[in-house]
Amino acid sequence: QVPLEDHVIYSGNLFQYIEENKKWRNRFCVVPHNYGLVLYENKLAYERELPPRVLVNSAGYKVLTSVDQYLELVNNSLPGVTPKSGHSPILKCPTDFPLILWHPYARHYYFCVMTGKEQEKWRAVFQDCVRHCNNGISEDSKVEAPAFTDAVRMYRQSKEHYGTWDMLCGNETQVLSNLVMEELLPELRTTIGPRLKGKAQERQRTWIQISDAVYRMVYEQTKAQYDAAMAKCEQERSQMESTIRTDMDQIITSKEHLASKIRAFVLPKAEICVRNHVQPYISSILEALMTPTSQGFAEVREVFFKEVTDMNMNIVNEGGLEKLAEYMEKLSQLAFHPVKMQLCYEKMDQLKLEGLQQRFDVSSTSVFKQRAQIHMRQQMDDAVYTFETLLHQELGKLQGKDDLCKSIQRILERVLKKYDYDSSTVRKKFFREALLQITIPFLLKKLAPTCKGELAKFQELIFEDFASFILVENTYEEVVLQSVMKDIMQAVKEAAVQRKHNLYRDSMVMHNSDPNLHLLGEGVPIDWGEEYSGQPEPESATDKRRRAKQVVSVIQDDEGVLPYEMGGEGLLQPGSPEPRELEEPDPGAPPSSPDGVEEIREALAQESLASPKPSADVPSEATMQCAAPASPKPRADVPSEAKAPHIPPASPPAPGAETPSPSAGMACHQPSDKETGEEVALPASECSPPQPMGTTESSEGVQTEF
Repeated sequence: QVPLEDHVIYSGNLFQYIEENKKWRNRFCVVPHNYGLVLYENKLAYERELPPRVLVNSAGYKVLTSVDQYLELVNNSLPGVTPKSGHSPILKCPTDFPLILWHPYARHYYFCVMTGKEQEKWRAVFQDCVRHCNNGISEDSKVEAPAFTDAVRMYRQSKEHYGTWDMLCGNETQVLSNLVMEELLPELRTTIGPRLKGKAQERQRTWIQISDAVYRMVYEQTKAQYDAAMAKCEQERSQMESTIRTDMDQIITSKEHLASKIRAFVLPKAEICVRNHVQPYISSILEALMTPTSQGFAEVREVFFKEVTDMNMNIVNEGGLEKLAEYMEKLSQLAFHPVKMQLCYEKMDQLKLEGLQQRFDVSSTSVFKQRAQIHMRQQMDDAVYTFETLLHQELGKLQGKDDLCKSIQRILERVLKKYDYDSSTVRKKFFREALLQITIPFLLKKLAPTCKGELAKFQELIFEDFASFILVENTYEEVVLQSVMKDIMQAVKEAAVQRKHNLYRDSMVMHNSDPNLHLLGEGVPIDWGEEYSGQPEPESATDKRRRAKQVVSVIQDDEGVLPYEMGGEGLLQPGSPEPRELEEPDPGAPPSSPDGVEEIREALAQESLASPKPSADVPSEATMQCAAPASPKPRADVPSEAKAPHIPPASPPAPGAETPSPSAGMACHQPSDKETGEEVALPASECSPPQPMGTTESSEGVQTEF
């Protein structure tokens, strides 16, 4: 259930801009299995289990790699306030490789790194965090989740907002907060914007802080009200279920009677609208969706094939089962490797609905891109799980290295065949859902002037006892959906018949074609390391945390590219604007982090001149990535933990789990998927400072900002 429980996605050093003192500081960032961004003072603070500085839930954020992109979004957020040319912008970056997390309502986070390769890797990791956190409403719930999203969509339609919505992301409280801010922000901008004083940059900075403060207040109030509503629903649930079971036949009869009346009224108008405004464009929309999506799924297949083939060649070169556990443990996390999966995800960037986007009121294609990317990750994970389960079944029958390699090749071919059929099914379902998502709001908007006002008269057809179970508006939308569903199903079927983009007809799927597939039920995940590597004794929790494997390999060792480790600085105390400096720093300690932009640039220049050539003993990232699959030597980037001197930190425990109390007496607070914005951890031994509006105090002594 938690595939990355004993792993971290990535960890490493980067610079963060601290707005309070307007300085850049070196931070150690950890991305645990729940995809929260956790920022520590330095790596030592993480290893000692000291509280993190900041926890970020990245739902709703955009990852930017250009200051110009960021400045454009900031200028658009407060119309009429634009810095004059020649004036210093709101943000200066000390390197050419910024990473900025931008949110339309919440506070922004500014980072930078020293090389383009680091920037690309962190960008892939950040985007994976955003993708995961955006998908915050559990899909396991077959009733509550659709009911919630339908309620949000209908509310927006009542405000004349049809079409897709970019901010339907995060958990339920975050979605509702975004819904409130969508209406509240324009009013705030009109009221407060003209009263802001100072230079353009100061007004922009103030506006971002005001928006963030309001967003946190909205989040707090929304969370309390949503929790109360959910508690009320739960109380009424048993009574409603009892009524449904008792009166099911009558409810169904009443619903069918209502649907027939609405169908007779709406369907003729809807069919004309579909014929004139939707039908001519379905094939164009489908083609625009199919090309990048199918390329992305083909890339998933290629990445999986390459990883397994490379593993097989390495086993031939290095020797059988001894290395199999190491390679299989790496392969089992392939679907959650942001950098390797980025090649697949990037294919969706080609998705364009130009012309169609304006016609059908599609504000952005990001909803469809993200949905397809989530399907890609799931299909990769399914393929890896099938492969490792079938291989595990075969291991007991194998005689030697040659048998092992032949079995791997045979199982790979079987899994690829299964993947082709599975991905075809998933893509066809995705295309149907996307077409409905695009066309249904358009039809509802077109039909609203003639149909919406007449719906009230159908309410009298529903018995009062059944009014909670049969809703006129839902039945009306079902009728509209039926009017276009036939055309959508036909368009997807024709694409499959023509074998466009490697889609298969449903009749071609061969059921029970593999006698071993019934053995692939949900079972306990295979622990390759424990089962085959022969580790003697269990490690303590602290050692396990320190030595936990990392999904993405490190780029460099800690003392190579980022020399400004903050080991000589004390932790920032609450209320203190700057870290405490040691009076007599150790001459052998690494230099403290430079503060200003100019100082960092000078330090970087000195470092680039003084940096030694890489040692032949430690392979660089370029060497590790460029190892040819056909080479007789083992692939260097597979056993990354053995190659790099960096010991990857362990994943923090899941939210709500008990953590061992650290020796320093600090509470080590973990990121939660249910929180938004940042959390600032305070020492448990100190009293908390007075809390500003929009913050709460948890029992752990952690000030949590929403």
